[in-house]
Amino acid sequence: MIVSTVAGAALAGGLATPAIASADQIGYIINVTLRPTYNFANAQAALDYGYGLCDRINAKTSYTDMARQIKADFNTGDDFTVSYLLSQAAQELCPAQTWQLRQSAAGYRPA
Repeated sequence: MIVSTVAGAALAGGLATPAIASADQIGYIINVTLRPTYNFANAQAALDYGYGLCDRINAKTSYTDMARQIKADFNTGDDFTVSYLLSQAAQELCPAQTWQLRQSAAGYRPA
């Protein structure tokens, strides 16, 4: 049986199966704590916030509602700050939910 990886899916015997996604806490911590915008008290606070975002994505909270909350939490109106934090949380902490985040963001329009 030939096994190879193509576009995020493993091909085994000609059948595509989704690639298994795993969390990268260190990558997330580095990416969000080195940015001055977020000012997390420590690495655990950053992880707690990120996993909270994962919970909200999993609960199908709208991108608009998550963006509004992030803007309030970090006293910013910057949409890049919002999208960066949400994408880092999804990609690094709950990669299996990245698709759900993308679906939620499909109709989002910056304020």
